Amino acid sequence: MTNAGDTTAVISADNFEIPLINFAAFREGDEKTKTETAKSILSGFQQAGFVYLRNHGISKATVSQAFKDSAQFFKRPLAQKEGLAWTSPESNRGYLKETMNFGREGDVFANHWPDSFDDEGKMFRSNMLSFFDQCQLLNIQIMEAIAVGLGIQANWFDSFCDAANNNLRLLHYPEVSAEVFQKNKLQVRAGAHTDYGSITLLFQDMAGGLQVQAPDGSFIDATPIPDTVVVNAGDMLARWSNDTIKSTKHRVVEPSRASQGDQTHPARYSIAYFCIPNADSLIEAIPGTYDDVRDKKYPSIKR
Repeated sequence: MTNAGDTTAVISADNFEIPLINFAAFREGDEKTKTETAKSILSGFQQAGFVYLRNHGISKATVSQAFKDSAQFFKRPLAQKEGLAWTSPESNRGYLKETMNFGREGDVFANHWPDSFDDEGKMFRSNMLSFFDQCQLLNIQIMEAIAVGLGIQANWFDSFCDAANNNLRLLHYPEVSAEVFQKNKLQVRAGAHTDYGSITLLFQDMAGGLQVQAPDGSFIDATPIPDTVVVNAGDMLARWSNDTIKSTKHRVVEPSRASQGDQTHPARYSIAYFCIPNADSLIEAIPGTYDDVRDKKYPSIKR
């Protein structure tokens, strides 16, 4: 591992590094410290498309409660979950297989809550709404760090992100026999993909299995680190940055087994918060990501 102040390279292979960054240094530091931290975050997105953040401002207790609520939700009877079914790509709300998706409350599309079932469902709704809002604050802060790293006004992204047109997704990978992977060497738990928005906040449990694609095409384990959030850039931010920021492929595969005698992988839970620019945003190359208008790789588009 290399270490430079509040930044440590925790994933490193053949010139591919994902940094672990103390985000409190940006949120609470003096101007010099904020700028240095912002540049480290931007560099992580430019080089790998991924960073780990510690001291990100969402308490350990809050994250733990979100995971507890998620696990309890997926234990509900299938009939209840199917009663909250995902309805359309446009809304992207509700239960689908073993995911549960929520958006901004009060939007044109309604969220599907289990609050009509019991008191636990009412508490689930309250906790998830609070968690959604805390993730939105972190989204704004990370986008501010990107702006500072780019040398533009810190609040440059605020008017693109303040509507919180985001998506909170609870994911459950059920317990599975290791034999499934032994019989099919190409079996994965989530295929290689990039994300579609600006950034994604990913909270992992300790089960493992997340991998990130290195420039040579190989996949590197993004090992879970307690009390951190993994943040990756999405396709929209790559386009927005004139491809100076990477939207990197990642996947979920069979996690490592402690021993060959372990024949069952326990359930895996993760929580993803997909950050998406406001619906009316005009997306065009960010100032400082091109020298001449002819250097812009993409035409302006409406989000």
